[in-house]
Amino acid sequence: MSGTPSVDNFAKPESITGGCLCGAIRYRANFPKDHDFLKSSGSCQCTQCRRNTGSLIFMAHTVALRDFAFLTPAATLKDFYATPGVRRGFCAACGSFLYWRDEARGDVEIAVGCVDPEFLSRYGFALANASGNNVWCENEIRGVTDGFVGGNGRGIKWARSSEEALRWKM
Repeated sequence: MSGTPSVDNFAKPESITGGCLCGAIRYRANFPKDHDFLKSSGSCQCTQCRRNTGSLIFMAHTVALRDFAFLTPAATLKDFYATPGVRRGFCAACGSFLYWRDEARGDVEIAVGCVDPEFLSRYGFALANASGNNVWCENEIRGVTDGFVGGNGRGIKWARSSEEALRWKM
């Protein structure tokens, strides 16, 4: 693939690795041939994700649990539950936020910012194109985050969560 990536033409990884800032926690995510990179890429602008990540927009990529594995002992992995049944995994040693997981589902939303740089530079579009669900758009900051996701004509903007089925006005 050459040139600027687009929804019709972008490089797709077979797998990626990532981890926390201090290196105590490392993981690998594998992508089956039928993995939908567009649908699996999304974002969140809820207050919890903002405070958890320190960013205005949390970029996430959905991976099936069966395709996600830790490469190191996860001795420093801790869970925080801001919402019952929703696990936020982070490293207790360095504080890196690694994933978000609804325990009722069979997938994990990995924090794209914790993916190793060599994968982000080559596959960043595949992992963070925001063509899937972009949630809590009612928290957009006018002139700052409005239009950052969903404004590119890709993805679905939800006022809150996609389960509430309330689309955000564009």
